[in-house]
This record gives sequence, C-alpha cells and structure tokens, in this order.
Amino acid sequence: MKKQNLVVVGSGSTYTIGMIMSLIEEKKHFPLRTITFYDTNAERQEKVAKATEVILKDKYPELESFTYTTDKKEAFTGADFAFVQIRTGGLAMREKDEQISLRHGAVGQETCGPGGMAYGLRSIGDMIDVVNDVRKYAPDAWILNYTNPAAIVAEALRREFPDDEKILNICDMPAAIMVSYAKILGKEIWDLVPEYFGLNHFGWFTDIYDKEGNRLTDDIKRAIKDDGFLPEDAEIVNDPSWIKTFKQVETMLTDFPDYLPNTYLQYYLYPSQMVEKEDVKNTRARQVINGREKRVHELCDQLISDGTSENAELEVDIHGCYMIRVAASLAYNTGDTFIVIVENNGIISNLQDDAMVEVPAALTSGGPKPFAVGEIPTFEKGLIEGQLAFEKLVVDAWYEKDYKKLLQALTLNRTVVDAPRARKILDDLIEENKDYWPELSSK
Repeated sequence: MKKQNLVVVGSGSTYTIGMIMSLIEEKKHFPLRTITFYDTNAERQEKVAKATEVILKDKYPELESFTYTTDKKEAFTGADFAFVQIRTGGLAMREKDEQISLRHGAVGQETCGPGGMAYGLRSIGDMIDVVNDVRKYAPDAWILNYTNPAAIVAEALRREFPDDEKILNICDMPAAIMVSYAKILGKEIWDLVPEYFGLNHFGWFTDIYDKEGNRLTDDIKRAIKDDGFLPEDAEIVNDPSWIKTFKQVETMLTDFPDYLPNTYLQYYLYPSQMVEKEDVKNTRARQVINGREKRVHELCDQLISDGTSENAELEVDIHGCYMIRVAASLAYNTGDTFIVIVENNGIISNLQDDAMVEVPAALTSGGPKPFAVGEIPTFEKGLIEGQLAFEKLVVDAWYEKDYKKLLQALTLNRTVVDAPRARKILDDLIEENKDYWPELSSK
C-alpha cells in the first residue's frame, strides 16, 4: 500500500489536532509518508504545529517527515492529497455575521441564511486561489475541500474549474448524524449504508441499512421518538448547543415523518424559534471562541510544555475519520460509499442538472460514482429549489459584483424572506465585510 504525502491547508484550525488523532487512528487505512501544514497565519499555525510534533513523535514514529510552512511551493510540491479547511475572516467575522443577522430578527448561523452568504462571499476567492496554488505545484493531487459554507464554495469551484476531476467537496455532518444512529442501533458508523439526498446542510436520509441489507430506518425513527436523539461524536457530545440541535430532530420528525432530517434543517423549518433561542451577545461564534478554541489552544500549550502526549486528553472525531476514509477510498480504489457533494446531472431526476447535490457515491480512483436518487417529492423539491436559487445567486453576485442578486438571494432564503429586512441585513454585512467581499454595483 503506497504511503501518501498529505498537506493540510488551514492547519491553524481548532479542528487540526482532532484531524491528526484521526490520521493516527486510521493509519492502517491511509498510511502517510509525510504531513505538511500550510496556513497564511504563521502564529496561529505554529502553536498547533508544535503541539502536533509532540503527538506525532509519540504516536506516529514511522512518519518520515512533518513540516509546517507559509510558503506555497514548499507546502504543495509533491502532495498526493490536500485537505482544505480555511476560514477567511476567522471566528471574529463569523461573530459579526451572526450578530448582524440576529439584530434584524433573522437566523444568526455560520452556514445558513445571511451568515452563510457572508462567509461564502469571503471564502470563494481564497478557495479559488488555493486550488490554483495546489495545481501549480501538485497537478495530480486530490483536493478534498470541507471549507464552509460547502454548498456555495462547491458551486463556485464547479464554475471555476469545470474540468478538474480531482476536486471533491465533502461535509462531515451526515456522518456525525450517522454516529448517533449507530449508537441507537448498537453498531459502528461504518456498518451503516445510507440513502440520502439534498444540498449541503439541507438534506434528508430516506433510509438506513446495514451491510447485510437489513432496513433499519423505522428502528431509528422509533428510538428517536421514544428515547430522544443526542450527539455522540467526541467533538460535540458535551456541547449544549449541539445537544439542543439534535433534540430538535425529534420535532422535525414529528412534523415531517417521511424522512430523517439533517440537523441543519431546523434553521429553515423553524427560523423564528431559532432566533428566539439565540443571544446576540453570546452567539455560536462567541461560544466557540470561549469554548473549543480556548480548549484546543490550552491543550496545545500543555503538549508543548510537557513535551509528551502522555497526560493530554486527545480525542478522535468523525470530522477527521470521515475525511480520511474518503481519501483512502480515492487513493486505493476501494469503492466505499460516502455522502459527498457532486454535480447533479440527473442523479435527482426532477432537479436541474447543474445543481451541486449531496448524495451517496462509491469513491474510486477515478472519482465519485454517485447512485441515482430518482424523483423526489414535491415538499422536499420545493425547499431544495428555493435554497439552490439562493446559493446560485450568491455565486452569481460574487462573479458579477451585483448588489441586486444578493438582495434577491436573501429575500429568497427561508431564514429571512422579508425583502426590507433582507436589504437592511445586506447593507450591514457589506459594511462589515468591505475588506473581504468584492466591491458591489450600486443599489
């Protein structure tokens, strides 16, 4: 089995330590020769990198090389895989996005509604630059992108790189949900075979089977209604916000019992309720800054100070494991099934072909081979078409620098709906994002 050369782009992320632990956990499936960190923020990257050195010394001694750099050529030359997890503007801009939305009575969330639009407009240009940089120095590398908001980023990359067959956009949220299904069933996530359709953060599980072909969907629904639903992934299991989010699945399943919903649908189906439970002074971004970010940085400081991982509480999370299993299937042509984001092209037969849809696919060395979904029902189709129009208008606006299309996008979005409110939110977001967004045409 060939050992791979991996570069992690955006390695200063608070998710990177979990990714490293996942690489260690999964090394028999995805063995590495080298790991390289690349980030434009040298200070943030250095803390995570020095902690990573300690972990790798203890737990991955067979790794030939670990380096970190802010130099593109050094980072990407010779790479087989690039895992991309950038956050343009950082958590500080995320907090502003959320606060602006909430001040106007709209959902304040990272990837949904106005926050998703703002983050998407910040991400597109940097993601295009990353792909161009990787392709300059590693023309044959797989680029696995899980930069949010994945739907908007995937649509932009589809337009910018229509012939690049080695870019794959993925999200770990379906996997995080499946971890909880597996707990209910007394199984491992890798034992489950999902049927799923939608857009990123906007989809439904139609069925869950085991590898022997037994249908488990009704058992999951019954357990959720009778016993509740909780997060089980190590990264979110004790997070109060995520606990509330998973609990909301019970409500969604009661109101719309046909399919098992992605947790993010709560923002679109119950936007008023989502606004009411949020605090503009303590948004989700602020909770992450005071919670996960603080915890990870303290962990890094401990690892660096101790010079050993022996006393550190290190967790393997599904975020990393899912990405690594995807990479392994691509690298070694195993054809395993994962939920990924691909161009529709008839997969959902009553949805436009150029939609970037999230569906199960067999992953081979030739890329994803998605499974046909067929026609979807009117209710789900209607919701998807509205969200898809929002996403496409946002990308249109980035390319065309068009204020009007952003106003149309926000007015369409189920978290906003009201045109005057959409305009107020948009104008405030423009002011806060003037260092990141393209300069838009006049109103």
